[in-house]
Amino acid sequence: MSELLFEIGTEEIPAGYIKPALQYFELAAKKHFAELGLDHGKVRTLATPRRLTLVVDDLQDTQPDRTLEHRGPSKQTGIDREGNPSKAALGFARSHGVAAEDLKVVSTKKGEYLVAFEDVKGRTAMDLLPGVLIELIKKMPFPKSMGWGHGKITFARPIQWLLAVYNGEVIEFSLEEISSNRTTLGHRFMSPAPVTVTSFDQYQDQLRKNWVIVDQDERRAMVIAEVKRAVQDHGGNERSEPVLDDELVNTVTHLVEIPWGVCGSFDDKFLELPREVLVTSMREHQKYFPVIGSDGKLLPLFVAVNNNRIDDLELAVSGHQRVLRARLEDALFFFREDKKKKLADRQQALEGIVFQNKLGSMLEKSKRTAALSETLAAKIIPEKRENAKRAALLAKCDLLTEMVGEFPSLQGVMGREYAIFDGEKQDVAQAVFEHYKPVRAGGELPQGLVGATVGIADRADTLAGCFSIGEKPTGTTDPFGLRRLSLGLLNIIQGHNIHVSLREIVHNALSGYNDIVEVPGDTADQLMEFIRLRFENDVIATGVKAETVIAATSVSFDDVVDCRSRIQALSNISSREQFTVLAGSFKRISNIIKDNNDTSVLDHLLTDGAEKGLYETLVAVSSKTTPLIERGQYDDALEAMLVMKEPVDRFFDDVMVMTEDPSVRQNRLNLLTALGELVLNVGDISRMHQESIV
Repeated sequence: MSELLFEIGTEEIPAGYIKPALQYFELAAKKHFAELGLDHGKVRTLATPRRLTLVVDDLQDTQPDRTLEHRGPSKQTGIDREGNPSKAALGFARSHGVAAEDLKVVSTKKGEYLVAFEDVKGRTAMDLLPGVLIELIKKMPFPKSMGWGHGKITFARPIQWLLAVYNGEVIEFSLEEISSNRTTLGHRFMSPAPVTVTSFDQYQDQLRKNWVIVDQDERRAMVIAEVKRAVQDHGGNERSEPVLDDELVNTVTHLVEIPWGVCGSFDDKFLELPREVLVTSMREHQKYFPVIGSDGKLLPLFVAVNNNRIDDLELAVSGHQRVLRARLEDALFFFREDKKKKLADRQQALEGIVFQNKLGSMLEKSKRTAALSETLAAKIIPEKRENAKRAALLAKCDLLTEMVGEFPSLQGVMGREYAIFDGEKQDVAQAVFEHYKPVRAGGELPQGLVGATVGIADRADTLAGCFSIGEKPTGTTDPFGLRRLSLGLLNIIQGHNIHVSLREIVHNALSGYNDIVEVPGDTADQLMEFIRLRFENDVIATGVKAETVIAATSVSFDDVVDCRSRIQALSNISSREQFTVLAGSFKRISNIIKDNNDTSVLDHLLTDGAEKGLYETLVAVSSKTTPLIERGQYDDALEAMLVMKEPVDRFFDDVMVMTEDPSVRQNRLNLLTALGELVLNVGDISRMHQESIV
């Protein structure tokens, strides 16, 4: 058992590429070793902007000997009527270096086949590793790759060196005229000379001495410490602190090989800019950390993290301040210019922005969304319907501002700021900002109902338009992000506990396209099915069993909040023994009644004691559960239904449903149908039977 140390040295890799590359590195290495039968211990991956490193502890020195099984032609093809091998069998045997008489007949699911068994002696790890390491390089995925040298290999950035050591010895191979060796390189500027290593401990120690912190977790902690130190060294105190956004910390960690923090300042006049503008200007373009005071407000300070030791602090700070000042001057100019024109006055210019080439302009979308928002608000917040309509009309206007043109991520943020400046109502301005939420799965939802209403309408309009022209997601392809939009719509509805007809929303959204495209007749059903599947997958992902979810959605999915309540009630009761038996009985009921829809039961045709008892139970349970179901108290309703277990069991023990008397037979079918209809108010529990008996 020995240690493998493998480093791919490159030009600077983009920060966003590194984490996915490390995940691939680890998983792919483990997969290769498993396929080769090489046991190993801990697998670690490390990275800096100039290197991707794999370390494997206790890697087995030699493969175990094994027997390979090669399947050949079927017995019918390989052996003739006299029992002699056919030409196909002879050729197969020859290709695997065995005699035809040594072939064995093996039974498989597809029938009997001739098989050649090959004894293979295990190879050494040193023999196998060159192929493994080359494959890891060639298959490593990146958002974009580039070629170099002869262009036969692509990678995120050109590979400069390859360090490959196993048990202290070099694993010899070449790639694009780069030969593996036992040397790495230190910091590009502070220690560029080659460094020879033979083990991971030595590798890590030598790189540290040469100004490279190869462990990204250690380097991340150093970034945070450096940023905090820089604020304090600038004259800060315990009441001023940097804003340590996790995403920015991670990005900076992958931009430097060793961090050196400096704190700079900017003119107070730039505090006129909205907080989000200042933070975005620092974070997105310069990767600077903002600084706040004890009141949480931004101070005219920032922290930059350098990849070099800072010998002249004043010069370094001056350079960062100069770059940021230029950015902030532009932002302040855009902000002041934008405020010269009201947000509402920009609406007509949305005609010049294409929403989708078959679905018209952004102005048309805004008008459709406004109409849908007003209709929705009439049901959800009737007193705010005009506000919802107004917010929808203004929601996309900031696309035409200079600020959003410079910083697209501020869409919605600037709409809110400009709406407030223009004197729009507070909930209108907030809805302009919030209608984009949630921006990702599990993201923050709109806080206000006006924003929630506009958010639902905006998503429904996009979904309806794309489905109307056949632009539906297929496989992994979803160019318009419709899966994300549908989940956002569902999350808003559930997050605000909004009882509204989803099918009605879909129909109203589709009607907005009647004058633009010819909407196929089955579009509403297709869109409802698409949203339902997203809902089911989302709920199942939380740990609810699929059968429970489908038991509820198969009955009704129009009111999402109601459907979620029924799922929860079914999940809560599903482990009860009584429910398990009852679910099995209703599976039987469903098979018996088939397409019968009649629930009328005639008393005088009830002749058997068991069917009379079942009918009496049905009447009593229906009387008790109906008001519970109307109030959405599904847990209590299901609890009340459990008393039907014994009467249903007795009925099936004592009563022949399919009796010869057609009137009695129909009456008994109607009784069972009525039972089924009662339970279907909550869910089709017959679908849970298979899960219950496992």
